[in-house]
Amino acid sequence: MPPTQTPPLSAVLVTLNAARQLEACLRSLSFCDEIVVVDSGSTDGTIELAQRHGARVIQSEWRGFGAQKQFAVTLAANDWVLCIDADERVSDALQQAITTTLPAAQANAYRFARCNRFMGRYLRHGEGYPDWSLRLFDRRHARWSDDAVHEKVITDASIGTLPGDLLHESAESLDSYLAKQNRYTTLAAQSALAAGKRASITKLLLSPPIRFIKFYVVRLGFLDGLPGLVHILIGCGNSFAKYAKMLALRTDSTPSADSSQ
Repeated sequence: MPPTQTPPLSAVLVTLNAARQLEACLRSLSFCDEIVVVDSGSTDGTIELAQRHGARVIQSEWRGFGAQKQFAVTLAANDWVLCIDADERVSDALQQAITTTLPAAQANAYRFARCNRFMGRYLRHGEGYPDWSLRLFDRRHARWSDDAVHEKVITDASIGTLPGDLLHESAESLDSYLAKQNRYTTLAAQSALAAGKRASITKLLLSPPIRFIKFYVVRLGFLDGLPGLVHILIGCGNSFAKYAKMLALRTDSTPSADSSQ
């Protein structure tokens, strides 16, 4: 029986001023048949760096996370795509799993663990791991959601699980991480309201402690030391911030008694 032909694989990224982290990401994608980068206006040398590593770069306006990633997927030359962010790297174990699985793929989409580096340490418990991520798929059977934040791959096809980690450098500094989380909670609040969801004082008060118990206690986040503690406390703060922003946005959009007169 002749050997099964390996389907060609496209790596797909969206970028904006990612030069400081991009090179390590691109090096980890050298096993892919092509690298597609959709950039939304970088001024820090991201485009030139990507081109030096052989990537095909397309410049396009920002559409939101989900829409931008799906746009990038449509530009790939191949149906099998690996979607990755500039601050992520494919580990050697994950690369081996991908290259050995694709020739005889039993599923149309695959997930794998994402290992988040935070405050100088790769988290192995709690909210930071395994952080399952569906990033490898046949685009004829899956696509990115249109969510502006917390986007996800949608598929009705079978999903497989691969060994090996996607390594995530989740923050260059605690300051930049906190700033990013502030932006994300604003987008999450806006998206939730647009989807018809509602916040309440009960959710505002109970969501943070429930999250803490789930990830720090039940899922052993305390084993990750100080980084694990800081990571979950920020996550609890994000829960509080999202519901607080939802309540604030709803209040701001409600006509006052004076304006109705």
